[in-house]
Amino acid sequence: MTDLPLPQGDPADLGFDPQRLANIEDAMQAFVDDGRLPNLVTIVARRGHIVHQHACGVLDLDDDAPARLDTLFRMWSNTKPIAGVATLTLYERGLLNLDDPIARFLPEYADQRVRRADEPMATEPARRGITIRDCLTNTTGLQDPSSMPHFYREQYEEILTQIGWIGPHSGMLNVPDSSNRERVRAQAQLPLMAHPGERFEYHFGYPLLSAVLEEASGQRLDELFRDAIFEPLGMHDTGFYLADDALPRFGACYFPREVDGEMRLVAIEKAATCEKTVGPRREFAAGGDFGGVLTTAGDYARFGQMLLNGGELDGVRVLGRKTAALVTANHTGDMVIPISGPGYHWGLGVSVYHGGGNPPPIHSVGTYGWDGAAGTMYFADPAEDLLAVCLTQVMAAGTMPNNTYQEDFRRLVYQALA
Repeated sequence: MTDLPLPQGDPADLGFDPQRLANIEDAMQAFVDDGRLPNLVTIVARRGHIVHQHACGVLDLDDDAPARLDTLFRMWSNTKPIAGVATLTLYERGLLNLDDPIARFLPEYADQRVRRADEPMATEPARRGITIRDCLTNTTGLQDPSSMPHFYREQYEEILTQIGWIGPHSGMLNVPDSSNRERVRAQAQLPLMAHPGERFEYHFGYPLLSAVLEEASGQRLDELFRDAIFEPLGMHDTGFYLADDALPRFGACYFPREVDGEMRLVAIEKAATCEKTVGPRREFAAGGDFGGVLTTAGDYARFGQMLLNGGELDGVRVLGRKTAALVTANHTGDMVIPISGPGYHWGLGVSVYHGGGNPPPIHSVGTYGWDGAAGTMYFADPAEDLLAVCLTQVMAAGTMPNNTYQEDFRRLVYQALA
C-alpha cells in the first residue's frame, strides 16, 4: 500500500468544484478552534480516488501533539459494518447461514422464552429462535437495560450484574471481569422482551454475534477480523488494541460537561492508561463494546471503498459481488427504526436510506453507513460513487452546543459536487 490509502484524484476531473470542496477544511477547523472538538480527520473519495483529506486539532488537550492523517481512533459502533462483512466471509465458506438460530453455536439459547405483554411476570415460548440475521439487524428481542422495568431488574439482579448491565462495574468504559462468552451464557437465562424479528432494539445482539463468529470460525474475533479483512485490505493500523509502537498516534477521549457555567470537553480516557493500551486485551467485540476496533481514517476508507466496490479493492476480493450486496440490502422490511428515523432500513451492520421520510436528506437513495459513540462516522453513496469518513473522539458530542460537525461535513461534501 502507498502512503495514501487510495489513489489521489483530481477533484475537478472527478466531478467536484475544488473551491467548494476546500470549504470542508475551514469548517472542520472552526469546530476545533472554538473547543467543540479536540480534533477532526476527514477523507472524501470519489470513484475510488481521494479528493480531500485533512487533519486538524490535537491528540490531547493537555498536550500539543497534533492529530494527523495516521491518528488512531476508537471506532465503537463503526465496528458493526466490519462485523457484517466478517459474518458474510463465514457465510461464503459455508460455516454459517444468516438464518441459522444462534443456538446452533450457542446451545444455551435453545428454548428461549419471552415476557408476556399482558402479564409481565409471566413468560411464553419464543415463536422462533434468535438468528444470526437478528443479531446483525438488532431484532433479537433483547431489551436495552436502561428501559427495563424496576421489578425486572430486581428479579434478575444477579444475572444483570454478571453481564455488566447494572451494578458497580456497569457502563460503557468499564470492562467486566468475566469474558464475553461467560456474559453471553448468563444472558441466555433472561427472558426476551419481544419475539425475535418483531422489534428493533439497538446493539444488544452483537455480543451474541461475537460468540457465534468465534464458535463458527474456530478463531478469536480479532484473529478472524485480521485474517478475513484487515490483512487482505492492507489495513495495517487496524485492530482491537494498540500496537506497541503506536502510542504517539493515539489520543484521549472526551465528554462534554458543564465546568464553571459553560460546556467544556473533559477527558474520560487518556491514551497511555486506557484499556486499549494497557489491556487486559481480551475484549474483542463485534458491536464495538469498550471502544471496538482502533483504526485510522485511511484504513477505514479502504474498508469502505472495498464495500462500495462490491467486495473488492486493489485486486483483492474480500466478498463476492452478490454477497457484498447483502450488507446494504433491506433486512428489516417496513419495521420502524427509531435510531435512524423515517426512510431508513437496516442492513448487516449499516443503516441504509431507501427513500421517503420528511424532510428529505441531501444524500441519494441507497446511501448507507454508520457512526460510533465517540464521534466517528462514515457514509457511502453508490449513486454518486462517493465515500466519506469523519473521525474525532468525543462521547455524546451532540450535547456540546452547536456541535453539528457531522451534519456540516455531509452538507459540505455534497455541495461541492459539480
